Amino acid sequence: MNYLRKLIGEKCYLSPLNGSETEKVAKWSNNMEVAIRTGDISDMITYEVQRQYLQNMNSSTGYAFYIIRKEDDEVVGVGRLMRVNFINRNAIMGMFIGEGSDRNQGVGTEATKLLLDFGFNVLNLRNIMIETYSFNEPAMKTCKKCGFKEIGRRRKSIIYGKNEYDEVFMDILNEEFQESIIDKLLNK
Repeated sequence: MNYLRKLIGEKCYLSPLNGSETEKVAKWSNNMEVAIRTGDISDMITYEVQRQYLQNMNSSTGYAFYIIRKEDDEVVGVGRLMRVNFINRNAIMGMFIGEGSDRNQGVGTEATKLLLDFGFNVLNLRNIMIETYSFNEPAMKTCKKCGFKEIGRRRKSIIYGKNEYDEVFMDILNEEFQESIIDKLLNK
């Protein structure tokens, strides 16, 4: 498929999300390894539910993108800014890489930076936050690498089996974000 290239990095690019990859995203959404980390483990996601969900992600309060591996134009994940508040200039960021073989390749880190760049330098946001779980160490590591700081925890707020985990809140301010592709384009 020929994807639009909104923001382009070295390993991946962001393309405006539509319903074209419904089957792939539905499979990821029903994969326990992905669903546990996104908090969607109890959701019943059929192809039709996923199609509607994808079609509604880009709205007045959200911006969603496919994360596409640059070398072969393959969709490897989804990233989005949601609950965008233009009055207070903040948003919540969420993303995932669907296949285990595509993780730990630097694509997630670069996609995070591209999403932050879009949020801070296109949408003019001041604060972007993530909500994750204490067992999701890869997400926290990636976010720390991109400049996020832990700002709090909701203790024992999620239970999987016999295990209780904290919900972890991390954020980054626009002045803490240093790796803007948009700034480089403007200052050529």
